[in-house]
Amino acid sequence: MVLARLILGLLCLSPMTGYELKKHFDSSINHFWNADKAQIYRTLAQLVDQGYATVRTVEQSNYPDRQEHHITSAGRQALVAWLSQGPASGTERDPFMGQVFFAAELGKEQIQQLLTERRNATQRVLDDYLSQREGIDMRAAADRRSFLMAATLDHAIRQQAAELDWLDAVMEYLP
Repeated sequence: MVLARLILGLLCLSPMTGYELKKHFDSSINHFWNADKAQIYRTLAQLVDQGYATVRTVEQSNYPDRQEHHITSAGRQALVAWLSQGPASGTERDPFMGQVFFAAELGKEQIQQLLTERRNATQRVLDDYLSQREGIDMRAAADRRSFLMAATLDHAIRQQAAELDWLDAVMEYLP
């Protein structure tokens, strides 16, 4: 259901094709939710079946016709109802934490390698988020939507920085 509500939120920004939705996922909300193309298209079809979105075919001269999805008033109501439920919570699943939990089965050098690889990957993600954040001044946001979108990116940046601090501490004190 969360994916469906996120898609409705993106459709509030503007009508989009499935391809455009995937691009928006990858460029604007990938720091807190990802979805592959098949999930997006499957969920779009469900939203249309539920009456939360409609599809309009837009003819193009040199390209295949576009299947543009529009949010309906029922879709907006479903989105607002979800947003009004209060903070959503869920159990986070993190395979890396499972590896760390049982890593005593490895030698110290193997554990250090595991932690170093994770640290490098985390640093790359943080660098990517920081590059997305360049030029965004939350205090000068033009509107509430822009401010809140930037705030989610700021949250992701802080999470990655906290993970780097945690990894450094684990590596420093590893017996």
